[in-house]
Amino acid sequence: MKSLIHIVSCMTLSLLCCNCSSEPDFTLKEGDLLFQDVDCGPFCNAIEAVTQGFDDYNFSHVGLVMKDAQGHLKVMEAVSAGVVLTPIDTFLSRSSDVHNAPKVLVGRVKPDFKDLIPGAIDFIQSKMTAAYDPYFDINNDQYYCSELIHLAFKHANGDMPIFKEYPMTFIAPDTQQTFAIWETYFNDLNYSIPEGQPGLNPGGMSRSPFIDMVYKYGEPTRSTP
Repeated sequence: MKSLIHIVSCMTLSLLCCNCSSEPDFTLKEGDLLFQDVDCGPFCNAIEAVTQGFDDYNFSHVGLVMKDAQGHLKVMEAVSAGVVLTPIDTFLSRSSDVHNAPKVLVGRVKPDFKDLIPGAIDFIQSKMTAAYDPYFDINNDQYYCSELIHLAFKHANGDMPIFKEYPMTFIAPDTQQTFAIWETYFNDLNYSIPEGQPGLNPGGMSRSPFIDMVYKYGEPTRSTP
């Protein structure tokens, strides 16, 4: 069961002209969002199948760039170990395209909303000991990747969200049947599949009108019709 939770540690289920650059002198900033196409097999495939990402890219994980206690930039992510800070190189090396470049795009909060970043980071700092949310319940005090980022910016914006929640779905679009991997996952948790409950995933978050895509490390996979 622990291995299942580890693989799906970023789960969020249920939207922008691309100014993406791939110039080598790009510098990350605190508050940047790293949208990642993780190759974790059936779990990631199920996540990506139900939500369209920015420019039709597949994203199954998202982290937020912030400073650690020594002032070094790292990536905050909610994974099976809970809410953690991960070295940027470690995060970027998790999955690569055919050219061995990280399958990661960088989203940046638009200038009119950049003042929300300190408040969002303060919120995240208060959750650094929180556990991962294997149930994808947006109302408990556990967190999956996009849920924590969503709630952090919502808190910073006076309880007004900048990322939209959608009804989660665990049903394959082509068969209209629940993905077998989710049947197994929730059966092992002894928990009902939260079909239709509010939530978010990295793909939906990547399409938010409140962020710009500013950099592309590599080429994530794209959805096919």
